[in-house]
Amino acid sequence: MSLPSENTATTVDLNADMGESFGAWTMGDDRALLDVVTSANIACGFHAGDPTVLTRTCRMAAKRGVGIGAHVSYRDLAGFGRSFIDLPPAQLRDELVYQLAAITGVAATVGAHVGYVKPHGALYNAIVHHQAQAEAVVEALVTINKTLDRPLALLGLPGALVLDLAEQAGLRAVREAFADRAYTAEGTLVSRRQEGAVLHDADEVARRMVQLVRTGSVTSIDGQPVQVQADSICVHGDSPGAVAMAKAVREALEADGIALRSFA
Repeated sequence: MSLPSENTATTVDLNADMGESFGAWTMGDDRALLDVVTSANIACGFHAGDPTVLTRTCRMAAKRGVGIGAHVSYRDLAGFGRSFIDLPPAQLRDELVYQLAAITGVAATVGAHVGYVKPHGALYNAIVHHQAQAEAVVEALVTINKTLDRPLALLGLPGALVLDLAEQAGLRAVREAFADRAYTAEGTLVSRRQEGAVLHDADEVARRMVQLVRTGSVTSIDGQPVQVQADSICVHGDSPGAVAMAKAVREALEADGIALRSFA
């Protein structure tokens, strides 16, 4: 396939959600994905994951030199963290600190460290605009960072309120694009309720991500170029063909001279 080469960007991070199995229930192929991505967003037990899964996933990531991120969430196992919960900000802060304490502690037991935080699901979407919850997320990071030798960065959607607040608080904010999601002309993600919101053609997705890294733009769902600022690309680990999709994206990037490296 023909790939564009128009800009000077030469490195990018590739992340995926992992550690989302729970007990006898298996979600995704973490082992295979960890051979492809450079950063792993590992569930902390509130939307998915359990102590054994958390430990195993941290150990596998550390063994492969993959950056570890805390994939924090609302306390919503039944809904997989996809339902908005209108928590008091102080409670949300405390629940996030709880999750961060768990994963940073577990990572330490396997000789690794956590480098960043990526909120999951409904929380991720809420803090794009929700002032109180965005402030709670930032406060949780500031709180946990006081206990760590290496401060945690925050990974999120370009233009999100929470990233602006994070930077104002002195935190490192990292912006990401989604490989297999369609974008609106405004640069936001197309709602999953809309047809065409999720992309399934691995070659198309790979071409789009090379275009993104090289030009800083992708083609929106209505055919218009839209600017997307991103230092990391997310490939969903729980979708059909996730590993093949991730491999296609990585191979296309590397073929165009773009190195894959964890920002964390």
